[in-house]
Amino acid sequence: VFERERLNGHYGSAAFILGNTLSSVPFLLVISLIPGAITYFLAGLQHNIGHFTYFALTLFACMMLAESLMMIIASLMPNFLMGLIAGAGIQGLMMLSGGFFRLPNDLPRIFWRYPLYYIAFHKYAYQGLYKNEFRGLMLPAGNIPLIGQGFVSGEEILREVWQVEMGYSKWTNLSILFGMVVIYRAIFFGVLKLTEKFKPILREIRCACIARQREH
Repeated sequence: VFERERLNGHYGSAAFILGNTLSSVPFLLVISLIPGAITYFLAGLQHNIGHFTYFALTLFACMMLAESLMMIIASLMPNFLMGLIAGAGIQGLMMLSGGFFRLPNDLPRIFWRYPLYYIAFHKYAYQGLYKNEFRGLMLPAGNIPLIGQGFVSGEEILREVWQVEMGYSKWTNLSILFGMVVIYRAIFFGVLKLTEKFKPILREIRCACIARQREH
């Protein structure tokens, strides 16, 4: 639809991206708040409006990033099925290297740690949510490995168990996520402009090849 309307001169790539972003924001906010509230309070996380707001904002940023990533892939892939396969593969790689399924220090250094761990937005979402929940708490050590007996602070759990980077706050993690949203949308704009220039050239080459085959 976008390609037809762009060729008819109704609007350009920038207007499409801006309109697409603004129209998706209300829907993504609703599905961040309602299912997010059900999950948050059902799991018994901290009953504090500030903590829940951070949780919902992180969900919102992640959904914006997932949508932006899929838009980039969709603009590069030739059809819907290839887009789904490529998108699921890239998202799966990011999830595996984000520091949840395997702790950061246990990730293989080549490819998984450098650079994928730092590129994956899941890393910043996980660590921000960990800090949001554990900072300021005192918990019984119990069976927590590497800690010992008695009580343990949430900061110690983050540092020793989850291997979270403690040199910056959870708001820095959230800022990185929203910064990545802007970067992803800028990449999407660049991809649309490039395909706008190169698609006609590729189409002409393809037509020329088909014509030569018919001549032979």
